[in-house]
Amino acid sequence: MSIEIKKSQKPVKYEDALKFMEKRLLEIDQNKSNDLIWTLEHEEIYTAGKTYKENEVLDKSIKILKTNRGGKITYHGPGQLICYFVIDLKKGKKDIRKFISNIEKTIIETLKYYQIDSFPDKDNIGVWYNDNSKIKKIAAIGVRVSKWIAYHGFSININNNLEKYNAIIPCGIKDKGVINLKNINDQNYKDIENVLIKNFISNLQN
Repeated sequence: MSIEIKKSQKPVKYEDALKFMEKRLLEIDQNKSNDLIWTLEHEEIYTAGKTYKENEVLDKSIKILKTNRGGKITYHGPGQLICYFVIDLKKGKKDIRKFISNIEKTIIETLKYYQIDSFPDKDNIGVWYNDNSKIKKIAAIGVRVSKWIAYHGFSININNNLEKYNAIIPCGIKDKGVINLKNINDQNYKDIENVLIKNFISNLQN
């Protein structure tokens, strides 16, 4: 599997990232380009997946960008690591469930590197952390598959502004909270994207 690794240092506009991924998807489908893993940060934006409901927007003054990814409504902004991908599932087993499981495993292994225990939830996609018996989301996942090519991505909250989630019901889940890594363990996460990419490539090859 040949994968291009792209790392953006400056914040990338959500719409620009989406256009880039959709162009790459067409190129991969025509065997003109390699698979992609792309780490970046977004400027502040609320995005809504295909299954979101209007009542999940609590603050009606915020602007929502509707997208074609799976999932519901979420927030992106500074201090959050985004990992996008465009991966051709035809090269291996056409198994979307296993692909999402590999993403969850990648995030869990990456957090384990920083001595943080996290876990998946069979009922709610994403990766979770037990904060004094309160279950809180540390990483969100949103995937779309077209022509057996998976794209969009996942995000890990590092030191982002958690108050921004008060405007929405994140991912449509009312009874669980949101947390970031700095609130769990205030340490240096400078190298996290490299750890994440290494784990992701390893899990994709299994």
